[in-house]
Amino acid sequence: MSETAELTQLYSAIEESARSVGVTSSRDKVWPVLTAYQDVISQSVISFRAQSGTGRDAADLDCRFTLLPKELDPHSIAVSKGLTAKADHPVYTLLGEIHQQFPVDCYGIDFGVVGGFKKTWSFFSPDNLQSVSKFAGLPSMPPSASENLGFFDRYGLTDKVSVVGYDYAKRSVNVYFTGVPAECFEREGVQSILRDSGLPDPSEEILKFGEQAFAIYVTLGWDSPEIQRVTYSVNTPDPMALPVGIDPVIERLVNDSPFGSAGHRFVYGVTVTPDGEYQKVQKYYQWQARVERMLSADAG
Repeated sequence: MSETAELTQLYSAIEESARSVGVTSSRDKVWPVLTAYQDVISQSVISFRAQSGTGRDAADLDCRFTLLPKELDPHSIAVSKGLTAKADHPVYTLLGEIHQQFPVDCYGIDFGVVGGFKKTWSFFSPDNLQSVSKFAGLPSMPPSASENLGFFDRYGLTDKVSVVGYDYAKRSVNVYFTGVPAECFEREGVQSILRDSGLPDPSEEILKFGEQAFAIYVTLGWDSPEIQRVTYSVNTPDPMALPVGIDPVIERLVNDSPFGSAGHRFVYGVTVTPDGEYQKVQKYYQWQARVERMLSADAG
């Protein structure tokens, strides 16, 4: 299959997936991203994500390419291709600092069919998880990382960093923890983590959901020392069987958008914010078996 045919097929799948969640895909937003990364798309894991709620992301369909070679700088490519601007903010330099000082295994990017280029990701090998205390010393890391080192230590999270995500649209950082103590997913652990994060008490749904989770991640920003959000993630072949009320948008992505070569592979997340909870599902469209363990954390 030629590159053009491959991109056309992928764009059709993106367009169909967007339509399934009631969103109109903008070719002007999507096609430039596909052509910018066309050399690595065939080797990438590709997924689509929908979110409940009323925020900006809920009115979009996000697409993710993961397994970009570690030799690439995904953000520099986006800047050079005019997909995003590089503003004077630490979120735009943090990936470079992590790339220089830590053993990144591969990268990823996120873009919305409406919002365009949004995020990049640094993935670490499951056999070489990193320490958030070391990230905290980087010049561009949010000060909230240092402010919460005691929190990370208290719950056994400090040395369990598997992924770092850079959200350029929201100017925030996601830090993913895997292989964490089982107590983090028990009812009392979920309640304690959210309480210590200054977030609302969990619903009964998230307490039940947390018992099935395999990963937890926090969202940090530069404008406050507080943890902005906490998310629990479940790896599942059947999101509809989870102990949560499924939002219609999520149900339509699960059932009505194309499955591609990945089959029935999903990561479901429930996020707690100061304003309440929302849900999201990531549906895999193209899979690579060699990253089975690493992408168990791919849920943001």
